[in-house]
Amino acid sequence: MTLKLAVPQTSKLRKKDFIYGVATAAFQIEGAAESRLPCIWDTFCATPGKISDSSNGLVACDHLRHWQSDLELIESLNVDAYRFSVSWGRVINADGSLNAAGVDFYIKLLDRLAEKNINAFVTLYHWDLPQHIEDQGGWLNRDTAYLFEDYADKISRAFGHRVYSYATLNEPFCSAFLGYEKGIHAPGIADLGAGRRAAHHLLLAHGLALRVLNKNSPHSLNGLVLNMSPTYPKSDCARDIEAAQLADDFLFQWYAQPVLAGSYPEKAMAHIPERLRPPIEAGDMAIISQPMDYIGLNYYTRGIFHADADNAFLETVPTDAELTDMGWEVFPQGLTDLLVNLHKRYSLPPVFITENGAAMADKVVNGEVNDVDRLAYYHSHLNAIHQAVEQGVDVRGYFAWSLMDNFEWAYGYEKRFGIVYVDYETQQRTIKASGHAYANFIGSR
Repeated sequence: MTLKLAVPQTSKLRKKDFIYGVATAAFQIEGAAESRLPCIWDTFCATPGKISDSSNGLVACDHLRHWQSDLELIESLNVDAYRFSVSWGRVINADGSLNAAGVDFYIKLLDRLAEKNINAFVTLYHWDLPQHIEDQGGWLNRDTAYLFEDYADKISRAFGHRVYSYATLNEPFCSAFLGYEKGIHAPGIADLGAGRRAAHHLLLAHGLALRVLNKNSPHSLNGLVLNMSPTYPKSDCARDIEAAQLADDFLFQWYAQPVLAGSYPEKAMAHIPERLRPPIEAGDMAIISQPMDYIGLNYYTRGIFHADADNAFLETVPTDAELTDMGWEVFPQGLTDLLVNLHKRYSLPPVFITENGAAMADKVVNGEVNDVDRLAYYHSHLNAIHQAVEQGVDVRGYFAWSLMDNFEWAYGYEKRFGIVYVDYETQQRTIKASGHAYANFIGSR
């Protein structure tokens, strides 16, 4: 059986200037924890009951030792770009000075990517806040936004001309909402006011860093990556429709509207007691909402909501739909709807789909991983992007999440998102059927 990915031959997605890539994040793959500062995820992993398999990121995929062969692997996939994150605690010492060895690792990585004509998409923050900064309040402390500005300044000057694109933050929703509001991610704080305060300081950090990037690296594409899910009402009743709209504003537009329109959603703000609202200071929203070269969107599934007794919202998890190994509904139409609705709501900059993929229960059989379910997921979602482009959305690229199986945060190593299988005992990498199909699709343009 020949496994293929396909979009219409006339589609923009078939053109050579449409960027295809793979993505990873530092804490999830790098390992070599002894050569960086401890971060909030190290602390979270060491807290009993927080990680489902009681694992940690101390070794992960041992990428710091296998990076050269990993880049050979990336090259074999025919991709145009590699999206990865920098570990803040690997490149900046506790006193604020550069860690020369850490910086040198990333410079070597960037130079090797350039030799292979693979564009570097660098994310400055993918959730691994140094623990010493968390000890001073972390994202609840406004000073952290200025520490991030300093980090962005130092590292962008060190990297020089080597970076094709910078993202300031990856998914501030996860850092703030899951980390400080719900407590299911590091640092494990569960408080509504803390979540909204952290969110504001993260967005401020984005704006401050963006100014620095535009100054130090004016020729790179500089932007932000948000995770978003379109929200749908459980029924046609007015209360459920309102609940879905409130969920969208409270969970997702809370991060999009400040950067794209300079304000927080009014209905969501009214839903929060005044004493718990974000501490907005004069000039903050102008810093947060300055123009970006692009916006990155991470999409995995949709959300279905209904009204609760307090006229708020509750999510319904479908039981009769196709689900991934995460229990997330496979719903490609949601990606089309998300893109088109954002296009209608805002004056969007160019869009990159910076993450899209699925965790599946992969098995190695005779040295192969025949992940036809993941392949079908990619196929349907690439065509969903095509449908959005046909409706006027300016999408410039797509990144499969992820390059390889890795540490999946609170799930540890139980969930596999990779198009490359990782045997964590031997660190052997095996390209899955989806990876071969992705490489063939990109190579056939």
